[in-house]
Amino acid sequence: MDPSKDLAAYGYGSVAWKERMESWKQKQESLHQMRNDGSGKDWNGDNDDADLPLMDEARQPLSRKIPISSSQINPYRMVIIIRLVVLGFFFHYRVMHPVHDAFALWLISVICEIWFAMSWILDQFPKWFPIERETYLDRLSLRFDKEGQPSQLAPIDFFVSTVDPLKEPPLVTANTVLSILAVDYPVDKISCYVSDDGAAMLTFEGLSETSEFAKKWVPFCKNYCIEPRAPEWYFQQKIDYLKDKVVPNFVRERRAMKREYEEFKVRINALVAKAQKVPDEGWTMQDGTPWPGNNVRDHPGMIQVFLGQSGGHDVDGHELPRLVYVSREKRPGYNHHKKAGAMNALVRVSAVLTNAPYMLNLDCDHYINNSKAIKEAMCFMMDPLVGKKVCYVQFPQRFDGIDRHDRYANRNVVFFDINMKGLDGIQGPIYVGTGCVFRRQALYGYDAPKTKKPPSRTCNCWPKWCFCCCCFGDRKTKKKTAEPKTEKKTRLFFKKAENQSPAYALSDIEEGAPGVETEKAGIVNQQKLEKKFGQSSVFVASTLLENGGTLKIASPASLLKEAIHVISCGYEDKTDWGKEIGWIYGSVTEDILTGFKMHCHGWRSIYCIPKRPAFKGSAPLNLSDRLHQVLRWALGSVEIFFSNHCPLWYGYGGGLKCLERFSYINSIVYPFTSIPLLAYCTLPAICLLTGKFITPELTNVASLWFMSLFICIFTTGILEMRWSGVAIDDWWRNEQFWVIGGVSAHLFALFQGLLKVIAGVDTSFTVTSKGGDDEEFSELYTFKWTTLLIAPTTLLLLNFIGVVAGISNAINNGYESWGPLFGKLFFAFWVIVHLYPFLKGLVGRQNRTPTIVIVWSILLASIFSLLWVRVDPFLAKNDGPVLEECGLDCN
Repeated sequence: MDPSKDLAAYGYGSVAWKERMESWKQKQESLHQMRNDGSGKDWNGDNDDADLPLMDEARQPLSRKIPISSSQINPYRMVIIIRLVVLGFFFHYRVMHPVHDAFALWLISVICEIWFAMSWILDQFPKWFPIERETYLDRLSLRFDKEGQPSQLAPIDFFVSTVDPLKEPPLVTANTVLSILAVDYPVDKISCYVSDDGAAMLTFEGLSETSEFAKKWVPFCKNYCIEPRAPEWYFQQKIDYLKDKVVPNFVRERRAMKREYEEFKVRINALVAKAQKVPDEGWTMQDGTPWPGNNVRDHPGMIQVFLGQSGGHDVDGHELPRLVYVSREKRPGYNHHKKAGAMNALVRVSAVLTNAPYMLNLDCDHYINNSKAIKEAMCFMMDPLVGKKVCYVQFPQRFDGIDRHDRYANRNVVFFDINMKGLDGIQGPIYVGTGCVFRRQALYGYDAPKTKKPPSRTCNCWPKWCFCCCCFGDRKTKKKTAEPKTEKKTRLFFKKAENQSPAYALSDIEEGAPGVETEKAGIVNQQKLEKKFGQSSVFVASTLLENGGTLKIASPASLLKEAIHVISCGYEDKTDWGKEIGWIYGSVTEDILTGFKMHCHGWRSIYCIPKRPAFKGSAPLNLSDRLHQVLRWALGSVEIFFSNHCPLWYGYGGGLKCLERFSYINSIVYPFTSIPLLAYCTLPAICLLTGKFITPELTNVASLWFMSLFICIFTTGILEMRWSGVAIDDWWRNEQFWVIGGVSAHLFALFQGLLKVIAGVDTSFTVTSKGGDDEEFSELYTFKWTTLLIAPTTLLLLNFIGVVAGISNAINNGYESWGPLFGKLFFAFWVIVHLYPFLKGLVGRQNRTPTIVIVWSILLASIFSLLWVRVDPFLAKNDGPVLEECGLDCN
């Protein structure tokens, strides 16, 4: 019983009520403290307070926020405010003191600096409220997964997407699938769906081999608590695998399993070798029938359940999770929407066959590195306090096989460990395309459940006439809302009741319409739902089940037939798929759009960082592949900028918070920074070649503002690294690649996006491999020429030439010219240092000679050559008198 509900009965003027309320508040504070401490101990009141709330086990939170220490975050915020003030004075000086003899250079530099300041604001303020989180897996197990009792954990469907098995090796996909099947979660709650958007028989046969090997691998992992549960990466670990192992036969079992895995790899490699040459008549299956996917662009939908309708069994006789192969129908003339369309097909297939309330999507090269990762996510999704409003739980991306120095910032540590923590303190992280657990209802376009407002409070200590006057308006409103509306219907499209009962027939959904009216209303609702979700009564019925589950009256054969229907290429026509439901279409970076739409509906997301990384994947190592990856991301942002879902103008009046919108705006406008960045990086070379500069001679006050700005920039970075735990080398690599990507991939993505949106021209960049070797990280030194390398290469050459020209000019003109030269040289070296990783990738490995040696050799050789010309030791010196003009006109 909540004492606050008895305000009208006791009255604020009652002394007894005040004492009772104070006692209740104190005990509530003690309960809150126990929750924060994570002790989990129940508090029991005495007999006099039996009606006060108890610390019920069912209400204990499964997670908690850990705010950043005030000693770390408050100085960080103070420096940001100081930096804003300094920026104001800095721009006041820059605008009020133009350089008249280099007006064009000054104007360009000021415009660039203003744009950089705006970009910094968009990036900085979403990091104002960073938080961390902690989960209580023990509480989750005690509440939902007690030993000896049926598990109450929610079912979850896993989605793995792949397209071309020659570019995405089947062995990589197999390791991802094996890690899913062996995850630490009840097997009857797991279903794994593999989307083969290339309809490749190689993927199909590889998955068949994987399902057979899983019968041996899964029990081995669970019997000996193996981590990670992807065999390729488990056997590659250079650690003491006997640590914490006490079972005597573990070594023998491990050796046997390693041999089994090597034989499995040989079988997969044989399939890959066979697939290199396609027969003229196309592929045929084992029974002699042609493979339906011989024509990649024109084939029917295919579904194969490998491990049986209720899951297969391993060698120990235990049940295995479901494994389902899916290849959606492809026909000429249809827009299939690439990965977003494939993911939406998986959403529908899984809804028909298993309909788990939660889904996790993984790229085919991202395996589960932490077998308890799903339970970590469920600590948020099933949390009694915050779980109902969570649309997805995003995990950070971690990678294997990256060189120790992370030359091209593949780990993206600054984004995942700084920006995402900041967003988690606002409305949650953005969706990054993989390693994300979704709430199915959120993907269906429903609004987040509204927080229930506390009951209105009245006071009996005021005079009756005051009470009547104050409440007159409320009574009038209540009378108005109480009037019946015969045409009012239940809103199913974007709002759902929290405790909606399962519905198996659409006619049962309508409320308050007896007899014939109920039947008519059911038909109307069915038509609306089918217009929204598509022409499938089974799928539409599944969307109304908040807690998941399939139709009990349907047979497995009928469900498979319905699943084939929902992946037909014309199913989405004239529906809301890709517009309001599922993965959103309109950009190659469908992940940003999808998360953005959910946040606009009022949902919040959660950022979960377990101590052991939840998922790990592979990243491009060489420079060209990395730039093409960044190009794709930037192109998607440009497409969103010119779409109807641009965060600059979409979603106002919804549930999106202001600082969250800042983050989304920053995620789509950053490619436009490439133009001012390219101009700004060209200015040092022009200044050195022309002898001009972008600022006039600095006064003492101006020098103060310049120095203050530089100090604020460095202090912001240092404090950011302090509260986030990011190392300085990771922060510096991020700064370097911001420049490298900005003047190359982002620039090309901007022009490519403009051509695509305005002229409808879709361009692409070809990559030609030039060489490599078989050593570790050999791909890091592979050089692949691409047009993306032109702009940064030109910048490097210009700045090198500018440095040489500037030094030679100072040598020729004497001592006075060295002072102004230092500012220009600092400007040029700032560009060269930021582009240094690009230079290393461009030069590659030349007989193992370090790149820095080559660079300095060229610079020093140029400088000494100029000095040699200046001194000119071979020219004979004239010791005669020095002749000077006397100034007289002899004529």
